[in-house]
Amino acid sequence: MTFTICPKCGNDTSVLLSGVCRECFFQNFALAQLPQVIQARICASCGARFTRGRWTDEDNIGTIVLKTIEDNLSIHEAAEDVEVCINPRQLTPHMYKVEVEVVAAIQGERVTSDLSSEIRIIRESCEMCSRMSGGYFEGILQIRATERIPTENEIEACLRIVDMTIDRMRAKGDRLAFITDTIRSKEGLDLYIGSVNSGRHICKAIIEELGGTFSESPSLFGQKDGKEVYRITFSMRLPRFTPGDIITIGNRKIVVKHMEKKLTGTDLTDSSRFIATEDDIALAKHVGHVRDAVNAVLVSEEEHELMILDPFTFRTVNIKKPAGFSLMEDEEIPVIRIEDALFLLPPEWRKSDT
Repeated sequence: MTFTICPKCGNDTSVLLSGVCRECFFQNFALAQLPQVIQARICASCGARFTRGRWTDEDNIGTIVLKTIEDNLSIHEAAEDVEVCINPRQLTPHMYKVEVEVVAAIQGERVTSDLSSEIRIIRESCEMCSRMSGGYFEGILQIRATERIPTENEIEACLRIVDMTIDRMRAKGDRLAFITDTIRSKEGLDLYIGSVNSGRHICKAIIEELGGTFSESPSLFGQKDGKEVYRITFSMRLPRFTPGDIITIGNRKIVVKHMEKKLTGTDLTDSSRFIATEDDIALAKHVGHVRDAVNAVLVSEEEHELMILDPFTFRTVNIKKPAGFSLMEDEEIPVIRIEDALFLLPPEWRKSDT
């Protein structure tokens, strides 16, 4: 074995670490460092933790204690194959004692460091909760329906979409994604929204599921840091017609499937797909809904016609057989009467909750 002289202490050594012997290297070496007392700032209302200059949502106090230690634990840059074991112990509702063991390789040498710290929980109010309690909002979302009153089912669907969108925005870090106030009226729904960004996402999510359109209207609210501050009013308009509505466009009877700027549906005469433009929609007239359908008995089936027992007059009538028509044995079929004519309900509506 070859020995050399340590330039610091003059002793013989077989291994040099950073140019000195092992004893000299580890004499003032600290594998890890941890403050003896650490303050953890936690929101008393929502449980968020303040770290690196911002509030972040956390699952529970145990996670907060562990992350607080991880944020404050310093490990030597030369350490390799690092293993950290954190053992927290609650002393009071506002204080934790934490034992930390750090094991790592330093230039081939296995080194262990035992540390301890005291976590003191400081409860305060985060920016989001402070603003919510103060009634803060950046936008107003007004949900209405075109030329009609929104149904209760539509209002409930909108509220469900709002909750889902807010949760998704919060998960992405938008802590101003909250609703300060919800006001129901005969005309619809008014929502006071903490974040303009979440307001836009809510409108888009409602359109994706229920159809409709929205517009934005800014209004000057004040100034902050020398810049003008605006509040945005989102005017959300649910469609004039809803899925399941039956309308007339010209001589055609259409069951509405979806509506935004254009309308898609099914022609009751032959079950063909129908797309209406904005000009077509302007001339459309509401004449019924699929929920108005009643069951009828199929008397006979020909190649191009069906003979049905009219449930309103109890007389047999012939109607055009839709393409791809099929029926289970002894099954009744839903029909609807519009302007003294009988129509077979399209297949996609026969088993739906009308």
